[in-house]
Amino acid sequence: MMALMVHLRTVAHLRGKGDRIAKVTFRGLSFYSRVAENCEEVAHFNETFRWPIASRLDGNEMLEIQVYNYSKVFSNRSVGTFCMVLQKVAEEGHLELTDTLIDDNNTSIKTSVTIEIRYQPMDGTVGVWSDGEFLDVPDDRDGMFAFETDSLLSGRSHGSGTSPGRTLQGSIPTFRKAGKGVFSAMKLGKMKSSKDDHKRGDEPAVLDMDDLDRRAIHLAGTLDPDTISLASVTAVTTNVSNKRSKPDIKMEPGSGRPVDYQISITVIEARQLIGLNMDPVVCVEIGDDKKYTSMKESTNCPYYNEYFVFDFHVPPDVMFDKIIKLSVIHSKNLLRSGTLVGTFKMDVGTVYFQPEHQFYHKWAILSDPDDITAGCKGYVKCDIAVVGKGDNIKTPHKANETDEDDVEGNLLLPEGIPAERQWARFYVKIYRAEGLPKMNTSIMANVKKAFIGENRDLVDPYVQVQFAGQKGKTSVQKSSYEPIWNEQVVFTELFPPLCKRLKIQIRDSDKVNDVAIGTHFIDLRKISNDGDKGFLPTMGPAWVNMYGSTRQYTLMDEHQDLNDGLGEGVSFRARLLISVAVEILDTTSPEIISSTDVQVETVSNISESATGKIEEFFLFGSFLEATMIDRKIGDKTISFEITIGNYGNQIDGVSKPSSVKKKKKDAENEEEESELIHNSSEDEADEGGDMVSVSSTPLMRPVITDRNYFHLPYFEKKPCVYIKSWWQDQRRRLYNSNMMDKIADKLEEGLNDVQEVIKTEKAFPERRLRGVLEELSVGCSRFVTLANKDVNQAGRTKLDRERLKSCMREMDSMGQQAKQIRTQVKKNTVRDKLKLAQNFLQKLRFLADEPQHSTPDVFIWMMCNNKRIAYARIPSKDILYSIVDEETGKDCGKVKAVFLKLPGKKGFGPAGWTVQAKLELYLWLGLNKQRKDFLSGLPNGFEEIKAANMGPSLQSVPPVSLVYNMKQVFQLRAHMYQARSLFAADSSGLSDPFARVFFSTHSQVTEVLSETLCPTWDQLLVFDDVELFGEASELRDDPPIIVVEIFDQDTVGKAEFIGRTFAKPTIKMCDEHYGPPRFPPQLEYYQVYRGNCTAGELLAAFELLQIGQGGRVELPPLEGPTDSEHGPILPVPLGIRPILSRYRIEVLFWGLRDLKRINLAQVDRPRVDIECAGRGVQSALIQNYKKNPNFSTLVKWFEVDLPENELLHPPLNIRVVDCRAFGRYILVGSHAVTSLRRFIYSAPDKTSNNWATAAKLMNGYMVLANGGSQPCSSPSISSRTFSRPAGDIIVNLDAEPLARKMDTVVKLDAMSDAVVKVDMTEEEIDKEKKKKKKKKKGGVEEEEETDESVLDWWSKYFASIETLKETLRAQEAAQAEAEEREDLEIAAEAADIKPDDLLLKGSKNKEKSKDKKSSKDKKKSQAGDGAEKRPVKARVDELMVYNKELESEYGNFEDWLHTFNLYRGKAGDDDEHALDDDRIVGRFKGSLCMYKLPLSEEITREAGFDPNMGMFQSIPHNDPINVLVRVYVVRATDLHPADINGKADPYVVIKLGKSEVKDKENYISKQLNPVFGKSFDIEATFPMESMLTVSVYDWDLVGTDDLIGETKIDLENRFYSKYRATCGISSNYSLHGYNVWRDPLKPSQILAKLCKDGKIDGPHYGPGGKVKVASRIFLGPTEIEDENGLKKQTEEHLALSVLNHWEEIPRVGCKLIPEHVETRPLLNPDKPGIEQGRIEMWVDMFAMDMPAPGPAIDIAPRKPKRYELRVIIWNTDEVILEDDDYFTGEKSSDIFVRGWLKGQQEDKQDTDVHYHSLTGEGNFNWRFVYPFDYLMAEEKIVISKKESMFSWDETEYKIPPRLTMQVWDADHFSADDFLGAIELDLNRFPRGAKTAKQCSLDMIRNEQELPTISIFKQKRVKGWWPFVARDENDEMELTGKVEAELHLVTAEEAEKSPVGLGRNEPDPLEKPNRPDTTFLWFLSPLKAIRYLVCNRYKWLIIKIVLALLLLIMLGLFLYSMPGYLVKKLLGA
Repeated sequence: MMALMVHLRTVAHLRGKGDRIAKVTFRGLSFYSRVAENCEEVAHFNETFRWPIASRLDGNEMLEIQVYNYSKVFSNRSVGTFCMVLQKVAEEGHLELTDTLIDDNNTSIKTSVTIEIRYQPMDGTVGVWSDGEFLDVPDDRDGMFAFETDSLLSGRSHGSGTSPGRTLQGSIPTFRKAGKGVFSAMKLGKMKSSKDDHKRGDEPAVLDMDDLDRRAIHLAGTLDPDTISLASVTAVTTNVSNKRSKPDIKMEPGSGRPVDYQISITVIEARQLIGLNMDPVVCVEIGDDKKYTSMKESTNCPYYNEYFVFDFHVPPDVMFDKIIKLSVIHSKNLLRSGTLVGTFKMDVGTVYFQPEHQFYHKWAILSDPDDITAGCKGYVKCDIAVVGKGDNIKTPHKANETDEDDVEGNLLLPEGIPAERQWARFYVKIYRAEGLPKMNTSIMANVKKAFIGENRDLVDPYVQVQFAGQKGKTSVQKSSYEPIWNEQVVFTELFPPLCKRLKIQIRDSDKVNDVAIGTHFIDLRKISNDGDKGFLPTMGPAWVNMYGSTRQYTLMDEHQDLNDGLGEGVSFRARLLISVAVEILDTTSPEIISSTDVQVETVSNISESATGKIEEFFLFGSFLEATMIDRKIGDKTISFEITIGNYGNQIDGVSKPSSVKKKKKDAENEEEESELIHNSSEDEADEGGDMVSVSSTPLMRPVITDRNYFHLPYFEKKPCVYIKSWWQDQRRRLYNSNMMDKIADKLEEGLNDVQEVIKTEKAFPERRLRGVLEELSVGCSRFVTLANKDVNQAGRTKLDRERLKSCMREMDSMGQQAKQIRTQVKKNTVRDKLKLAQNFLQKLRFLADEPQHSTPDVFIWMMCNNKRIAYARIPSKDILYSIVDEETGKDCGKVKAVFLKLPGKKGFGPAGWTVQAKLELYLWLGLNKQRKDFLSGLPNGFEEIKAANMGPSLQSVPPVSLVYNMKQVFQLRAHMYQARSLFAADSSGLSDPFARVFFSTHSQVTEVLSETLCPTWDQLLVFDDVELFGEASELRDDPPIIVVEIFDQDTVGKAEFIGRTFAKPTIKMCDEHYGPPRFPPQLEYYQVYRGNCTAGELLAAFELLQIGQGGRVELPPLEGPTDSEHGPILPVPLGIRPILSRYRIEVLFWGLRDLKRINLAQVDRPRVDIECAGRGVQSALIQNYKKNPNFSTLVKWFEVDLPENELLHPPLNIRVVDCRAFGRYILVGSHAVTSLRRFIYSAPDKTSNNWATAAKLMNGYMVLANGGSQPCSSPSISSRTFSRPAGDIIVNLDAEPLARKMDTVVKLDAMSDAVVKVDMTEEEIDKEKKKKKKKKKGGVEEEEETDESVLDWWSKYFASIETLKETLRAQEAAQAEAEEREDLEIAAEAADIKPDDLLLKGSKNKEKSKDKKSSKDKKKSQAGDGAEKRPVKARVDELMVYNKELESEYGNFEDWLHTFNLYRGKAGDDDEHALDDDRIVGRFKGSLCMYKLPLSEEITREAGFDPNMGMFQSIPHNDPINVLVRVYVVRATDLHPADINGKADPYVVIKLGKSEVKDKENYISKQLNPVFGKSFDIEATFPMESMLTVSVYDWDLVGTDDLIGETKIDLENRFYSKYRATCGISSNYSLHGYNVWRDPLKPSQILAKLCKDGKIDGPHYGPGGKVKVASRIFLGPTEIEDENGLKKQTEEHLALSVLNHWEEIPRVGCKLIPEHVETRPLLNPDKPGIEQGRIEMWVDMFAMDMPAPGPAIDIAPRKPKRYELRVIIWNTDEVILEDDDYFTGEKSSDIFVRGWLKGQQEDKQDTDVHYHSLTGEGNFNWRFVYPFDYLMAEEKIVISKKESMFSWDETEYKIPPRLTMQVWDADHFSADDFLGAIELDLNRFPRGAKTAKQCSLDMIRNEQELPTISIFKQKRVKGWWPFVARDENDEMELTGKVEAELHLVTAEEAEKSPVGLGRNEPDPLEKPNRPDTTFLWFLSPLKAIRYLVCNRYKWLIIKIVLALLLLIMLGLFLYSMPGYLVKKLLGA
C-alpha cells in the first residue's frame, strides 16, 4: 500500500509561553496534533501522521503545516505556516529538514519546524532525478549562493515587508541527508538574487560554439548568448522580469470592421448526374444571394463554363461563416421550381484558407439532402476563389485545357479530407443558462407588476444554433434569468464537414423582433483532431461564457453587433451549459431517418457536478497608477470597477443567481449575492469571518498632466479591489493553456530577436535561434511532465481527456522536432529554420486556445457619473494563480500596464487609437484557499490598510489600499534623436511632428519640426524628480514603461495622433558607475504603431538615473544647449548620438511625370529639392512642364555628415515645389527614401574575376538553341570555366542547322551540374517514320508533320503555354518533394524511426504519387493513337509567356532610372495602406548614389570619364525622342462581369498621352474570356507621353460603357532599360513564316551596338561558326533559308546566340528580354486592390530615327474551320424491351435513335422507328448530318447563337465536341420512353467493337484504360458502342448497342460529295431489311391480322375449324336424326 508519513518533531523559537497545536494537511486531509501544553521556546510534538494514498505522489503536491497558539475559549491564533513541495520526497522517498515558518503577511518569522517525511510507493521504486535539474551554480558576488530556480515554487517568496538587506542565510533550508549537496534541494528555495539579475544583459554575446554545446542546460542565471535577448524592437526590452508583464502594443480591435470581398465562381460542367433525360441548371448560392446558370437540355453531363461574381462588404468573421452552396436542379423554368438533384456545401473560410485562396478546376460531389442513403448524385466541376482586399490570386494559366481530368483525383475538398465522406449526426445539447441580463425596461416591469402582482424576470430566452447553413432553435423559456432547456438540436451533415464553425446564440424572444443576447462560436478544428490517434468533435458538458455589449438595457443598443459575435465583447452577458457530440451514421441500416432537416429533441438533465466542483475564487487588484486619462472626461470624479462574470458588477449585474445558495457549500455563510455586489458599509463579518467584495476604487478627481491628459493622484496610496466569486473549478484547462502560451510567448520573443539580429546584421543569428529551439524543446518536455496531472478530477469531459492526449503528443513531437532542427541550424539555413519555428508558433497558439471555457474574463471599466466610459478585458487565464510557476498566468501577480479603450464601434478608427487611460495594474486570481500569496508579486515596501469595519477574524482580510513608505527619486533622460517613415497627417502629404514622452505622472514634449515625415529632433528631455514607489533594487529590474506618442501639430484645433510606442529605460542606481557596457545607452529603433498598423519608427534611448543623497550633482553632467538658434533645447549628448563621417550624395535628375493639379492650377515650373540630414541640393528649374518635363542639368551632388552605422542613416527627402509668380512656392508632393542602402556605391573589387558567377549562370542556361549534334557535356564546360579563368570560354550552340528535329531537353536549374540532351539525327528520324508507316499496314497514312504553312503565331503561343504549365508543374513538384523530404527527415529523427521503416514510408508515399502519375501518363498516351504511333511533334519555336507583369520579373526596369512616387494629402487609415495610390500626385524620375569621401582614384581615371556625370557615366541623354509604340493585345481572362446577365461585352481601349485608340466596333459579345488578337500602332514622344494605359471596357447598347479594368505601363523606363525592353529577342532568326524577325535591327547590329556601349571587345566572327565576345566564344549555325528555300551565309544566328546569352558576358552582361507575352492584372479604381481580370499582351517600341520596322505580325484569332460530321446508324442490338403487346402480352420495343452534337440540341435528328422489335434488334440505315465550326488548336466547337429572343446579337460559345446518341422507345399516345444513351468525345473516344458481342459496358466503365481515337485524326470510324442508363440504385446498366459509322469531312469536301439526310438522295442508303413484323397495327389492320393471327395461331385455328365442323356435323346429325328416323320407321 502506498503511503506518505510525516514525523513532526519540534517547533522551535516560539515567542512567549502557552499551549501550541499543529495542523498538518496533505491532499486536503488535515490531522491535528495533540496540544503541547505550557511550552516556551520549543514545542516537542514527536507525532507521526500517515496518509494512505491511492494514486502516485506527484512532485508538485504540497504539504502544509500550520502552528497555532491553542485556546480553549477563543479561536486558535495562527503562529505561522510551513509549506513545501513534495518533489524531493517523490523522487527520494525520504527527507529530513528544518525550516522557518511564515506569518499571514507572508513574512518569514524566526519560528522553525523540524520534520521527517517518508514516502512508500507501491513498487518500492522511487523517482529518479529528471535531467535538467543539475545546474551550474552561479558564483554570487557576496560569496552567497542564490538559486535561479527552474521555476518551482516553494511556499515562500519575498515577503512584502522584507528589507532589501535581508540575508539569504536563514532562508536556505538545512538538509540532513548524506550524499546530496545542499543544492539538491534546489526545487525548494525560490529566491531571486536581484543583484545578480542585471548581469544578463551585460554579458558579451560572443562565446565560441563548442563552449555553448557543452552547456546543455542553462538556467536564467548563467546565460549563454543563445538565450540573451539581443535587440528589443518591441520597445519593451525582453529582459523579462519577475514583477512586470509586457504591455500589448497593438491597440485596435481587429475583428468586426467590414472589408471588401469578392467571390468568383466558374461553373464549368457537370458529370454523371443521376436521373433520366434531365434538363439541369446549376444554382450557386452564397448566403442569401442566388445565381443560376443557363439550362442545358436532355443531358446528364452539361457543359456550362459560366462565371459568377459575388461582392460583399462585411467583417471577415461574417464572410468566412457564409456557406457556398452549389445545387443542381432538374427542369426548372419560370413556372416550376424544378426538382433538386443534389447539393454541395462549403463555407467561404475553407476556400479562403486554401493556398492562393482558391480551388481551381475541382469536382464538387453532389449529395441529396433529403435522402442520405442515396450516395453520390453527380459531380460539378468548378473554380472557386475568394479575394479580400490586397490578396492577389494567381490563376493557373488558362490555356487550352484538355477535359480528360480524372474526377476522383481532383475533388473539391481541402487537403486531408477523404473523398468518401460519411453522413453524421451533430448533436448540440443545450442544458441551461445563467446570469442573463434583463432585456426589457424596468417601466414595463412595474406595469406588469401592477397587473400581475409579481415581479418577473425580464427576459424570454431561447437558443439558436446555426451550422452549415441550417438553423435549429430550442423552445422559449418565458421570463427567466436562469432558463433550463435540456434540449438537443440535431444536424445531419457530411463528415468531416466543410464548415468550420458552429454558431450558438442565446436570443430574447420578443413580439416585435428577437434580439441576440450573446453569441458563441465553436471552432470544430479545436474540438476534434483528424490525426491517426484523433477523435471526433466532442465538447462538454461545459459552460461557455458569452460576452457582448454592456448589460444595462437600452432600447437602441449601440453595441448590438457585439452580441451577434462581431468584435470584442465589452461585458459579460451570460453563460450557457452545452455539449457537442458527433455520431457517424450507418446509412445502410433500415430504421435511419433519411432527411437532413434539423431536429430538436429533449434530453435528460445532467448533475450539478458534471461540470466540475464549485470552488470559491478570489480576485484581487491593486491600481498602482492611473495616468493618460483622456481630457474629455474633464474634472468629474472617476472610479475603476473590476468585474468577473456578474460578480463585482454594481450597476447592471442584476440577475441574482438562485443557485448561489447551492453553490455556497455547508459551512460557508449564506449571504446574498446582492450584498456581495454592493459595497455595503454594515459589519458583515459574520460567523465565518468572511469578507465582503470591494469591486471598485473610491471616486477621485483627476489632476492635469498636460494639455491632453489627466492622471489620478495615486501617489503613495494605491487603492485595491477584491471580489469573491464561485465557479466550477476547471483550472486545469487554463493551466495547460497557460503553459503552452508561455512557451509560445518565449518562442515568439526569441524569434523576434532572431529576426532583429538578421535585420540589423548583427553576428550569429544562428546561435540565438539554436537557443530559442533549445528553450522550446525544454519547454515542451516540461509541459509533458506537468500536464499529466490530476487526471481524475471532477467535471473532466471527453474533450479534456482527448485534448490532453493530443496536446501532449503534439508537444512531445514538437519538442523532438525542435531538438532536431536545432542541430540543423547553420549560418546558411537560419532563414528556413526560422520559418519552421514560426510554424511551431502558430501551432502552439492554436493548441493553447482552450475551447471549453471555465472562469469568465475579467473586465476593468473606468466609470464616470455612473456611466461606463472605457474598458480593458483581461482573460482570466492570464491572471490565474497556480503553485506551479509554469501554470501561472503570465500576468498573475505582476504589474501590467493596461490601456483602456472605447467599447465597440467607437473603438474603430482614430477614436480607438487615443488612449482613454493607462493603468499600472496588479491582478491576482486564484482559489480562495490559496490566497495567502496574493500580494507577493507587488513591488515591495508597502503597508496594508484594511477596511475600518472589519472585526478581528482568523483569516487575513485583503487590504482596501496599500501605502508605500519607500520612495525613490529618479531623473529620466529621454534622448529623442529622430523618427522616420511617419504617417502623413496633413493634406500636404507631410506632418509637423512632435513627440510627447510620458513617464509615470510626468510628460514632456519635443519641439515641433514642420513639414517632414522624418524629423531629426536631436533633443534630450530631462524629467527631474520623478518619484517611484517601492524598493530600489526592484525598480532597477522592473522600471515602469515609458510611453512615447507622436503627434502632428495643427495650427488650429487639437494635435492629431500619429502613433505610439513603448520603451523601457536603462536604469542606473546611485551606487553604480556610469560607464560601459551599459552606459551611455545605445540608440534603438522602436516600432511606432497606430492602431494595428505600423506608422513609422523612432530612434531614441532612455535612461533613468537614481538621485542619491547628494542630489543631482552626482549625476553624469549634461552639456548645455549648443544650438544658439534653438534656444534652451538640449541636444542628445555625444556618447549617445551616432558617430558621423563625410558622405557625398550624387543625384541624377531625369524628369517629372504625371503631376496633378494643385489647388486647381496646373503645375508649370516645377523644381525638385533633395534634403538629407539638414543639407541638400536643388534641381534646375523646368521652364515649361507641358513642353518638356525633363531637367536640363542631369547630375548634381552635395556633401553631408552621416552616421557610420548604415542602419542609423536618416531618410532622404525628395520634394517637388512649383514656382509661381511673385516668388511664391507651392509644395506639389514629397517622397521620403527611408533606406539609402540600395544607393550606396561600393567600388568594384578588381581582384575577383567574374568567372565563378558566370559559370553558375551558365549552368542555369546551359540548354542552348536546338541542341548541338556534337556531344558536349555541360560539366566539362563548367569545369573548364574554373580551370582557365583567363582563357576563352566556349559556349556551344547548334553547329548544323537541321531543319527540325526531335529534341528532348531536360532543363536543370542553376544549381545542378548536368544537362541531358537526347539528340536524334536525321537518319534516326527517318527510321522512326518508316517504322510508323509499317505499323499502319497500308491504312490511311497519317500526316507526316505539321506543315510549316499551317503553323501560325497561335501555334507558337499555345506551345509556349504548354511549356509554361510544365515548368510550373515541375516547380511545384520539386517544392513538394523538397518539403516532403525535409518532413520525413525531421519526423525520422524525432521518432527515431529505423531507416528501413523510413524507406518503406517514403516509398509508400512515392508509390501513391507514382500511381497517380502513371494513371495520368496512361491518359496522356491514349490521347493520340497510342503514344508509339504519334507522329513526331514538329518543333515549334516558342516565346516566353510570363504569368505576371514584365516589371515584376525585371525589377520594375529600375536598373539605373528609379521612379519615386510623390505623395500629398493625408494617409488613409485602412489596415494596409491600400489607399496610398489616391495620394500619389506625380512621379519623380532620377537616381541617387552615395559614397564615403574620399573616393579611390581608379574610377575617376578610367577612359572617357565625364566628371560632370559623376558616378552616372554612359547614361543616354534625356532630350525628347519620337517613338512608334506597337501594342499587341492577345486576350483577356476572367473579366469581372459588367452586365446583369453575368457576362460582359468587352472591347479594348488604348491611351498614350493625348492619343486614344478605341476598338469599340469590334466588341466581343457576352464573353468573359475574350480573345482579341489585335495590334495597335501609336506614335508618341517621350518624355511627354510615356504612360500607356490599356483598358478593357464593357460595351452597352444604351448608356455609357463601363470600365471593367485597366493596366498602366511606364514605357519610358522600358525604353531606356539595359534589359532592352523595346523589342523582345526571339529564340531563332528567320526571314519569313510565323517566326519572322520583328526588330528593324538585325541581331548582328544589335550585338555590335551593345558591345560598343558596354566598351567590350568584339564581336569577332571566325570561321566554322564561331563568334568571340569579350573572351567568350559562342558557336552556332551559319546559313539561313530565304522564302524561296535558297540557303545563304549569315552571321545572324551567331549574333543571336550571343544575345540570348548576354547575361554571361562579364561586367556588362544582363538578361535581354526575350520574345514574350506578359499577363497583367486589370484593376478598377472603384474597387482598389481587387483584380478584375487579366490581360495578355506585349509592347514593342521603335525609335523613329532608326530604320522603320516591318508590318505588325498577325495575331488575329484563328477562324474556326467548317466541318461536317456524318453519322450513319446502321443497326441496334439488345435494346431493352419496354412495351407489352396489347393482344399477346409479349415484350417488344418500338426503337428509334436520336443524336446531336453537344451545344446544338435544337439540331437533334431522329431515325425512323423500327416498330415492334421483339429481340431488341433494330435496322435503320439512317444518316445524320451535323455541320459545325471547329477550332483545332483549342479542341472546341464554336457556336454562335442568340441567347434569347431579346438578345441584340449572337454570343459565341466554345464547347468540347461531343456527340450524344440516345435510344428511345416510341409511344403514340404517351411520351416516348428514354432507354439509354452514349456520349462520345470526338477527340478521344473508345474504338467501336468489331461485333455486337464484343461490345460491352466496360467500354464506358474503363474508358480511362482503353485506347482512344480521335475522329479528327481517323476521319472515318465504324463499330459497335453500348447504350447505358442508370437503374434505381444508380448502377450503370447496359440498355442496348448501336452499330454506327462516323465520317468527318471538311466543308470543301462536303460540297464536293454531298449526301442526303436519312435515306435521301444524294448518295442514298438502301432501305433496311426489317422483319415483316415491324409495322403499325392500326395503320394496316389486315396485315396485323395476318401476322398476329396467322403466324401464331395457325394450328389452333385449324383445330378449332375442324372441331367446329365436327360440331356442326353432330348438330346437323342431331337435328335431322329424329325426322330421318321417323321417316325410316314409318317408311314414308
